[in-house]
Amino acid sequence: MKNNIIFISILFCSLFLSCHDTDKKGQKIKTDVCILSGSEAGFTAALQASRLGKKVVLIEPTGHPGGMMVEGIVKDIRFGSARVIGGIAREVYTAIEAYYGLEPDFQDPAWYSRYEPTAAESIIEDLLAGEKNIKIIRKTRIKEAGGVEKAGNVIKRIFLENGIEISAKLFIDASIEGHLIHFAGVSTETMREGNAKYGETKNGIQVNNTYRQFQVKVDPYISPGDPASGLLPTIQKGELGDYGARDKHIQGFCFRMCLTRNEDNLIPVTKPENYNPEVYEIYRRYLHAGGKLFQPYTNRHNGKTDMGSWHDLSANLYGENWQYPAGNYKTQDSIVQYHRDFTAGLIWFLQNDPEVDTVTRNNWKGWGLCSDEFVDNGHWPRRLYIRSARRMVSDHVITEHHTLRDNNERVEDPVAIAWWPPDTHHARMIVQDGFAYNEGFVFGGDDWRPFGISFRALIPKSAECTNLITPTCPSSSYVAYGAIRILPTFMILGQSAGCAAALAINHSIDIQEIDYNELRKTLLENGQILEIPENWLEMITTYH
Repeated sequence: MKNNIIFISILFCSLFLSCHDTDKKGQKIKTDVCILSGSEAGFTAALQASRLGKKVVLIEPTGHPGGMMVEGIVKDIRFGSARVIGGIAREVYTAIEAYYGLEPDFQDPAWYSRYEPTAAESIIEDLLAGEKNIKIIRKTRIKEAGGVEKAGNVIKRIFLENGIEISAKLFIDASIEGHLIHFAGVSTETMREGNAKYGETKNGIQVNNTYRQFQVKVDPYISPGDPASGLLPTIQKGELGDYGARDKHIQGFCFRMCLTRNEDNLIPVTKPENYNPEVYEIYRRYLHAGGKLFQPYTNRHNGKTDMGSWHDLSANLYGENWQYPAGNYKTQDSIVQYHRDFTAGLIWFLQNDPEVDTVTRNNWKGWGLCSDEFVDNGHWPRRLYIRSARRMVSDHVITEHHTLRDNNERVEDPVAIAWWPPDTHHARMIVQDGFAYNEGFVFGGDDWRPFGISFRALIPKSAECTNLITPTCPSSSYVAYGAIRILPTFMILGQSAGCAAALAINHSIDIQEIDYNELRKTLLENGQILEIPENWLEMITTYH
């Protein structure tokens, strides 16, 4: 009954807001703050700026603010990271837990929320609807050609694909892709820089890849043992390369599938029209060699799953996404569609292919899509989980050194605490010593620590833009970004960005001229946590 109520309320809310928020073609809108993307950072930035008295326009291309919180991720609080979740992020998680009649324990290193996407979306929509200063524009993007108008280093207007023009005093790019900062001419990076650039040890090509490596030996060639026959689908050409070398490949993407076995809420995964069983040959060989594939299991309320992919062989398509970060809309959309088709086919394959062993088929048997989730997108998440895209390059760059346990250098202007190890999934699946081989995973270990995220990493170089800030594409190296790209961290950074935007407007100053002491005071007044607790190591080891 509860699921039906949520479904009806979200459907009504979506229909109402799509009419109430979306403007007609050719309309010109003036506002204080314009935010691209209602991501985890986007909606918190909007809430904070509004609560500080600013008019806000929030652009959400999918039509559903909330980012990956409403697109499938649930287990993104670990290692004691809940301890530094404050402000609006804490407000959201508290409301989510209250929905289920529970209370969060932010002091427990093992606590995490197990919410459904529909529940998170309902709460986020209510929060946004409660702010009269927030206007939401849904299901449109910034134009690729001529989408940003600048006067020198100041953004004056942006132009949307639906014909709307928006002028604002301050712009926030809360997208993962960094479309606004890119179109505005701000310097960005999309590749693994390599170790040499910032004196790191975990960037670029990783030669010793034991974590999430193939459990069994899998022949990579179409005709086993014959390199001349070509490589199986999802395996890329190329040598392993030199340790730490710069490389275009970035960590794999996946859909965080919300599945169920509840027959009253289940929609079977049907065979895709373009299904090709040969695409999944590597999975057959893996199983025949004795490998055990990933499988769904209930890890959220009401019998649903957050089906992540971080295994040696799963729905993470290593090496199939390197064109995404710098790609145009057409390229990015095609990569998203490819992942959706592949994932649907993979589930069909694991449930129905006669060469899949009985144990594996039983593990997947009965799982299907949730009829009350993603109702406007065929019950599939509307967003692919983009783990890395564009990152701004500013005067201050967060690097691996900030994440290291033996680094006691204090960040003087923190606007959030990153409490996660560098986490970059495999970037390629290649051939090494005649067998399939994964390259690129960096995760965990005993050398990392929580660190403060500098405000300077959120703002561009003054010469490039003075009225733009980004909480989701901070100036950071590839490996350091792996310690930042976590949902609650984005929520916290978004709130801080919204606060900074309001202060810059209040004083009619460039974003780079903000007095950090005033910013810090305002953030603390709004519930943010900016200090790392003294017992942080104990909290990490308790869970890790």
